[in-house]
Amino acid sequence: MSNNTSGTTNKVNVPEAKAALEQFKYEVANEIGVPLKKGYNGDLTSAQNGYVGGYMVKKMIEQQEKMMADKSNS
Repeated sequence: MSNNTSGTTNKVNVPEAKAALEQFKYEVANEIGVPLKKGYNGDLTSAQNGYVGGYMVKKMIEQQEKMMADKSNS
């Protein structure tokens, strides 16, 4: 069992990236048509929120794969 008392398990591993990740989240939500806004988003479904997070991961993996391919081709 977790000792997390804040109710959230999301943690930015690189604090310097927090603002960029936040901006990326809103860009992804806009791109896929999820009406994410700053502040309260309790009106969104868990499916909508999950889709934003899943799509963020997909895009980050694609970017990393491109970087790895570029590195191996150089």
